[in-house]
Amino acid sequence: MSSTDWVKKFTTAKDSTEPTTSQAISAYGKCYDARTNRLAASLGKSGKGPLMGARGNFGDFEHALNDFTAKALAATDPPADAQKKAYAALYEKQFRYDFYREYEQKNFNPPPLTPEESDAFTKAKNHFGELLGLLPEDKMHDLHRSFGEIFAAGGIPDATKLAVYRYSIFLLESPAETPYSPPPF
Repeated sequence: MSSTDWVKKFTTAKDSTEPTTSQAISAYGKCYDARTNRLAASLGKSGKGPLMGARGNFGDFEHALNDFTAKALAATDPPADAQKKAYAALYEKQFRYDFYREYEQKNFNPPPLTPEESDAFTKAKNHFGELLGLLPEDKMHDLHRSFGEIFAAGGIPDATKLAVYRYSIFLLESPAETPYSPPPF
């Protein structure tokens, strides 16, 4: 069940207030974390999981992503509300799961993007640049520098880069706008 469907189901069963929505998002996130933890434990037991260096590189990626997330949520006007922050925390979980899933599928050299995915990647990069351009100059430069740190370690598959751009757009877009892309899960 998608996160959006789960939140609708949860809030329909209770009420549609912001605390209930945040509670629904948190519950979905706990299930998502449990699935990721089971996958990581399974890979660890089988000896097929990531080595210490790969886990360290992912930790650096995750730290840079957390830093960017905090800055992006603070830079938006109006500032992100509790619901957007909860969704941001939920959608950030996709990267850890994808990291372990690459090891489960033994997909260490993912194929290049298809032409359609490449077009989507270019559009996402352009839209991200447009959203950055709407910010005051000091915030724009700080966010751009922080965003660059996400990719600084290198070795990030193109599909993950596209997901990072979509996630970043979600963080920066106005709640009044139609979302640029659907939720990742």
